[in-house]
Amino acid sequence: MSIRENKLDPDHPDLASSLNGLANLYLAEGENAQAEPLYTRALAINEKMLGPDHPSVAMLLNNLALAKRDQGKYAEAEPLLARSLMIYENGPTPDHPDIGLTLTNMAELYRRMGKDAEAKRLDHRAAAIRNKVR
Repeated sequence: MSIRENKLDPDHPDLASSLNGLANLYLAEGENAQAEPLYTRALAINEKMLGPDHPSVAMLLNNLALAKRDQGKYAEAEPLLARSLMIYENGPTPDHPDIGLTLTNMAELYRRMGKDAEAKRLDHRAAAIRNKVR
């Protein structure tokens, strides 16, 4: 990581990619608090360099939301997932698998928040997308 930081411009998309990869590793290990600032930094780079509606921004919003959700920061995770979903839904493919993944992640968030009816509705939407894509 430090090699990329020393060799690349601080706003280079490859740096954002490396930050995301390291954050994914932390997330997989349950180190959500360590993942969160890396996702935040990668998100800032991609928003600046790729624009606020780029699919890579949506992916990072989703990842950051998972880190926050798994720390119990539900109120912070919800708008991130909503924005990620909006970016994907406004993209060229209305049934893209990333929409289904974001819906599934949002459903899990809602289950943790006790919003079971909303979670079930999102799970159904995600399943419909998965069935269309297969």
